[in-house]
Amino acid sequence: MFGGECSFIFVVLLKPMKSTFFAALLFWSVALFSCQSKTEINMSFANDIHSFSKPNEAYVNHLSWKASVDFDKKIISAVATWMIESNHADSIVLDIKGLNIEKVLINNDQPATYSLGADVAILGRSLFIKITPDTKTVSIYYTTSPDAEALQWLGPQQTAGKKFPFLFTQSEAILARSWVPCQDSPGVKFTYDADVTVPKDLLALMSASNPQAKNETGVYHFEMKQPISSYLFALAVGDIAFKSVSSRTGVYAEPSVIDTAVWEFVDLEKMVAGAEELYGAYPWERYDLIVLPPSFPFGGMENPRLTFATPTILTGDRSLTSLVAHELAHSWSGNLVTNATWNDFWLNEGFTVYFEHRIMEKLYGADYSEMLASLALQDLKEEIKTMSESGLIEDTKLKLDLINRNPDDGVTEIAYNKGYFFLRFIEEKFGRDKFDSFLKNYFSSHAFTSMNTDGFMKDIKNYYQSQFAITLEDSMFNAWIFTTGLPAECPVPKSNRFDRVDSAISEWSKTSKMDRALTIDWSTHEWLHFLNNLPGLLSSKQMKSLDDESHFTASGNSEILCVWLGLAVKNNYAPAYPKLEQFLIITGRRKFLTPLYTELIKTEAGKLRAKEIYKKARPNYHFVATNTMDKLLAN
Repeated sequence: MFGGECSFIFVVLLKPMKSTFFAALLFWSVALFSCQSKTEINMSFANDIHSFSKPNEAYVNHLSWKASVDFDKKIISAVATWMIESNHADSIVLDIKGLNIEKVLINNDQPATYSLGADVAILGRSLFIKITPDTKTVSIYYTTSPDAEALQWLGPQQTAGKKFPFLFTQSEAILARSWVPCQDSPGVKFTYDADVTVPKDLLALMSASNPQAKNETGVYHFEMKQPISSYLFALAVGDIAFKSVSSRTGVYAEPSVIDTAVWEFVDLEKMVAGAEELYGAYPWERYDLIVLPPSFPFGGMENPRLTFATPTILTGDRSLTSLVAHELAHSWSGNLVTNATWNDFWLNEGFTVYFEHRIMEKLYGADYSEMLASLALQDLKEEIKTMSESGLIEDTKLKLDLINRNPDDGVTEIAYNKGYFFLRFIEEKFGRDKFDSFLKNYFSSHAFTSMNTDGFMKDIKNYYQSQFAITLEDSMFNAWIFTTGLPAECPVPKSNRFDRVDSAISEWSKTSKMDRALTIDWSTHEWLHFLNNLPGLLSSKQMKSLDDESHFTASGNSEILCVWLGLAVKNNYAPAYPKLEQFLIITGRRKFLTPLYTELIKTEAGKLRAKEIYKKARPNYHFVATNTMDKLLAN
């Protein structure tokens, strides 16, 4: 579909209309529905060290996926039919991990010759399929493994409703290959359609067009007309309800959670509209969100059209909705313009954190967004300190070298917040209007394509020179992208609300008492700033006083609770230990698990407690979390 005439259309259409987002949409519309010939392709893909595929020789561009979900066996049985393009190649190479391949057909009905490569740690195996110049499709019949790394199978007791099982996927970074044979590289994009059969009591959802209610057959059809990367291929199955927030936004959740979730996310439409005012039209038609069970390992996952979200952001005061702004921002930075390889992960996350803060500023004011930025800088400095002490100083560069490593190792504060502060540095140094102009052009001119670090540097240098006669010096990029640590010129956020918190901390340090009049209207962010800036070592009397006054151990806010429980472990505050165990067993979000287990294992008694808790908790965690915790608790 994307060969020959399509490559020609790409050149002719995009150049005259480079500054408009709709040029990119027009290209993909024409490419999807008008291209018929199969002449020599004119595509270029980055060399991805985390994929066996060779897309410069032959690549996939559309998936038709037919699947059946079996909760009893914890497997998915499926047929993945890929439409392909090749450059006179005699084979196409896909990535798989733990898949049982039953047969492979080409052009729907011809048995194919195929072979599997050796099993490689982290990466899985290659699937070589013989093709000819006339091969238009390859169809792989297969089943997943019960322990497929992307799939989280939950029993009824692990859900909010306690009646039905639940399944969700997490494909980022390279886990899609564990449930669909694919070219599992972020630089390879494809459209898809799917037909998924599930038990009739359950609803299936994907990163695509979605139903809003169960049907009587248990068979659901999906279409994703915009091209996505494999890590954004997603599925959720469970007892799920839906409620609209606006004509193009809504919330999915278990029935017992749906009303709480809708109240929490009442500003969804405002967020989408605010984002559009900043950087152009929302490109994915609908923006819906699903609140998953607590074992989801991340705060959120930006699956197109359907953000996957943790229930830990349901606080009852809407104070953690910046996470939603973050996942929404990915609709432009990441989903629309994607890091070409995982070494360039900061291009996804740094841009997204920047966009997130701009959305929050637009909706709730500059002082609110500056609180978020101040917390981000605190987290970033702590991460750099920890990584330096752990011998990982090279990983504090934005441009990573993850050869022979899991790309998940790059999911740190560096990509997110060092990336954010770099972009903020450019904005502040040369002016916000100029940076906004660049970003609008960046998203429109590179829509539905991938970008690497070198490409970004070339693009922004050319833009600033041609549009503003400003030369961006190589020294700036070197200091931020290719140098460890944090540059001395890093922007410093200024929050008046945090100034008042600092005054409260100072007063508490003198009296060990809280002035309730000062804290009555504090948000989650003010409480986090307070807890993060208390003295590291506190007496049992001080811990009890804090708990009695502010009820931290009883908090239903996971962000606050995590920081408090870390202080409890550090200061051996035994009254919080039952809540610590409960929290670690119920919550699967890696952001919370890692610091708490890390603090526990600093003492022999804590290490014993950590391993006892982990034995109970591990079945509730997704592979993304267990992969990290297994290593942490190995000794």
